[in-house]
Amino acid sequence: MPRIVREADIVWEGTTARGSGVVSAVSSGAFELPTTIASRAGDPEGKTSPEELLAAAHAACFVTSLGSELARAGTPPERLDVHCRITMDEVEGAGHRIVASAITARGSVPECDAAGFARAAEAADAGCPFSALIRASAAVTVEATLDEPGGNDGD
Repeated sequence: MPRIVREADIVWEGTTARGSGVVSAVSSGAFELPTTIASRAGDPEGKTSPEELLAAAHAACFVTSLGSELARAGTPPERLDVHCRITMDEVEGAGHRIVASAITARGSVPECDAAGFARAAEAADAGCPFSALIRASAAVTVEATLDEPGGNDGD
């Protein structure tokens, strides 16, 4: 895979405490999202935060890694649902830090059993660049559940 470079900008107006900003995807133009300090620490009120963007990025990276691992094993998925929960907390002597990223992956993979899905999820975590980045300073956990063929898909 070639080197990948992506860019985003934020324009912030006002003080940190009372101001607001708009974060934009420069590379794709896919989004312009409002953000405030209040959206980080309290009710988002329709605004995003760096932590939410990190959760989205980790989930998106992990799902492609998992799909690739399943295809490599000869068991391409029909559907993958990945949820990521980023936790930021105060760390004594260090201030606020990302302390955990919890991935929950659920999949419909007709030719795969639960053990194969778990192996693919483990390999996906090991190969996911965002897992590696976050793991450098926080805990990363992965929970993988394979849907039963013809069963409830969790919806």
